[in-house]
Amino acid sequence: MKSHPPLPLRILTHNIRYATSAPFKGEKPWAQRKQHLINELLYHTRHIPESLLCLQEVLHIQLQDILAGLNQPNQPNQPNQNPNPNPKEPKEEQEWASIGVGRSDGHQAGEYSPILYRPHIYSLTHSQTIWLSQTPHTPSRGWDAASIRIVTIALLTHRVTRKGLLVLSTHLDDQGSRSRYESAKLIVQLIQGYVGEGSCWGGRIGGVVLAGDFNSEVQQEAYRVFTGVGSGLVDAREQVAGGL
Repeated sequence: MKSHPPLPLRILTHNIRYATSAPFKGEKPWAQRKQHLINELLYHTRHIPESLLCLQEVLHIQLQDILAGLNQPNQPNQPNQNPNPNPKEPKEEQEWASIGVGRSDGHQAGEYSPILYRPHIYSLTHSQTIWLSQTPHTPSRGWDAASIRIVTIALLTHRVTRKGLLVLSTHLDDQGSRSRYESAKLIVQLIQGYVGEGSCWGGRIGGVVLAGDFNSEVQQEAYRVFTGVGSGLVDAREQVAGGL
């Protein structure tokens, strides 16, 4: 069997700040911010085709703007084409596609925590959205959370190496400490359900990436659950020479 070198994987996670109609004093509106964000994403992913984007606080109109910017003509290795108007239905010929739904209704309402990938580099094997609550398969707010919270999950298969990568993007609650704790436990359970013994996906997954805005310092509940004994997760900051 032909062996392949390690993938030069780059993960970019970014809370983009939702497009509010009532900005704080000094806050720039989305119309002024969006091109700066798109330029940042293009810059950091330009030379690493395997790059993945995990975003938070993304409204549907923002997702459309981001995909339009990433898929604009004359980007490296990209054919001249129109962006996909429906980000839930990625087209193979696009440079970038999105996985995820709005948290309020499971469609387009409310904030997304989307995963963006290049379809010509990865094939989408499986995806789902889980609500971080006691009713995880229904749009709902859990425990003491101030807002509805979700985790977007995608199993991507690298087209050349056939290696599977489980990717999760989430945004934990900023106010409810119990919500952060219970949500982190639920996410770890979800990951173990994918990679654990007896899982139908286990043999296809060569790595796991969890990214997002955890609203948790290293000494607090969510971080401690994610990096605790038995979680199977480690902080990428501690694995990269020189830190992040």
